[in-house]
Amino acid sequence: MGPLDSIRIVDMTSVLMGPSATQMLGDMGAEVIKVEAPDGDLMRQVVPYRTEGMGALFMNANRSKRSICLDLKKASGKAALFELIKDADILVYNVRPQAMERLGLGYEAVAACNPRLIYAGVYGFGQSGPYAAKPAYDDLIQGASGMSALIQRSGGGIPRYVPTAIADRVVGLAAVGAICASIVARDRTGLGQRVDVPMFETMVQFVLADHLAGLSYDPPLDRGGYPRQLSPERRPYQTSDGYVCALVYNDKHWKNFLSAIGMVDLPDRDPRFATFAARTANIDYVYGELARWFLSRTTAEWLDLLERADVPAMPMHDLESLLVDPHLEQVGFFQPVDHPTEGRMRSMRLPMTWSGTPTRIDRLPPVKGEHGREVLLEAGLSKDAVESMLADGSLILPETSAASADRRN
Repeated sequence: MGPLDSIRIVDMTSVLMGPSATQMLGDMGAEVIKVEAPDGDLMRQVVPYRTEGMGALFMNANRSKRSICLDLKKASGKAALFELIKDADILVYNVRPQAMERLGLGYEAVAACNPRLIYAGVYGFGQSGPYAAKPAYDDLIQGASGMSALIQRSGGGIPRYVPTAIADRVVGLAAVGAICASIVARDRTGLGQRVDVPMFETMVQFVLADHLAGLSYDPPLDRGGYPRQLSPERRPYQTSDGYVCALVYNDKHWKNFLSAIGMVDLPDRDPRFATFAARTANIDYVYGELARWFLSRTTAEWLDLLERADVPAMPMHDLESLLVDPHLEQVGFFQPVDHPTEGRMRSMRLPMTWSGTPTRIDRLPPVKGEHGREVLLEAGLSKDAVESMLADGSLILPETSAASADRRN
């Protein structure tokens, strides 16, 4: 009985941004019905996978859901979707609003069906600006939000993308917050509403919260950017046998650190180390010196020294060493599950916990259309109506998908 128990969500999202949001809502206890097009979510096809259509990226963004596969270009498919919407609390989509309008699923049409519905769009750009109809993908938004330019400033002159879908994931988290706030508002007013979560604006705010800096003022005080974060020397420190992540940050950290390495008089000898402001003004030099000092000991020696000195430090994990991190093991972050088609899998639990409404993951990532029949019957369609939809191709079940593939071959 998670905190969102009894909340019903019609999930019309695909790829990563929307599915990551609806997975989190499902993990929190909401009932999520994933509505897939006949070809299914594109992420189903991204390797690696054991079974075609069950790619790892899809699996990690689509648990806690049931799947129904509908052809919304057919009248019976669209009619079935409206039956699901009638009793839903939330509809989430991440195509451009223009596409929803063309499908006959714009806000006015959906609100007429269910005035209490929260109609949540998670897409590229706010609809009052010139970019309203543009497509948006994670790479594009990273570059457009200033993130790639910041990497260029801090990393040798070459703009790059962060090697994770950070825009999709951050905007997905923002969507979870916006949707939960809308539930509170609906409980107060009795009415649903349209909620728009644009990628571009969300990521610009995310980036500029740190880096607007002197550009916050009129006239500007500088070119913007947080110097400590932009320092080319801000990186894991190389040790004599590996790397360590350490942050010698405030005055207490520096006093303890310099005492531990036998350089307690350094601030008296070099004013660049004397105060927080002085260190910030000379951050490239300060971080460069730290990098030179860290070469003198092993990773294990540094981690021990830093812990005893009460200086923040962590190991630099790679993807494989994360799996055996002792803290993650102790809190049960990785949980083994047995998927009915994919076998033994490693699942990550929801990081947050609730004392009164704990969460439990009951639904593993679904096969495309796996729950179509039961979802429609629960929505009130008759068995004859469901069979008719199967016959006209507006409802696709896993076995009918396989049969169609056999016929094509």
